[in-house]
Amino acid sequence: MATKTLLFTFLLLAIATSCSKNIDYSQEHINQTSGRYLFSPDEVVDVYYDSNKLYLKWRGAEKLEPVVLDEHTFFVADMYKKLRFVQQPETKKYYLSIIPEDENAPLTYDYLKVSDSFKTPSMYLQSKNYSKALEGFLEIKKQDSTSIFIEEGEINELGYEKLRKKEFQDAIEVFKINVALYPDSDNVYDSLADAYLRHGDSLQAFNNYTKALELNTGNKRAKKFIETYKKN
Repeated sequence: MATKTLLFTFLLLAIATSCSKNIDYSQEHINQTSGRYLFSPDEVVDVYYDSNKLYLKWRGAEKLEPVVLDEHTFFVADMYKKLRFVQQPETKKYYLSIIPEDENAPLTYDYLKVSDSFKTPSMYLQSKNYSKALEGFLEIKKQDSTSIFIEEGEINELGYEKLRKKEFQDAIEVFKINVALYPDSDNVYDSLADAYLRHGDSLQAFNNYTKALELNTGNKRAKKFIETYKKN
């Protein structure tokens, strides 16, 4: 059944691709629609034109070519979405609108066009602007405390990835972000303590292991370090 569904999907895509239209975009249209759109709280999609053809950058793909249906509407196979450029009449801001299967459904304004310099929290994190990254992640948590973009385990793994590369200060900054996001978790303090210890700062390691033990008296690693530290 799954194989049949997959084959049917590929068939639809092949038909759609063959129906892609060649549009002679005006410079005004290109200027209005080119740019960065906020796809999710921590993701963007970049729209651009090359040789009068529409392309998208999204999730690491540098040149996604959508199936063009008309000047404003296109289908993106990788997203499995039909999108349309729209302008909100009151704010005059541009959006990418998801076109639903039901043609009678009301128009929605889904992905806001932002400035070309706009960065998501993860983009700030990648560029090592940790204060801006934290600011963005805290805003995401404010809107949705269970968001997949601020998972404690994912951020912790990123910190340890930097530790494995011996990027100690960067690891510390990443773990600090996790502490700010999850101040009631003993694990985030344990990880921050580990980073400080590997960086040679035993005092900060002690302080954070102490906090970890306060939150979880069963944290054996924290307890062992604190006992050893106090003996020296």
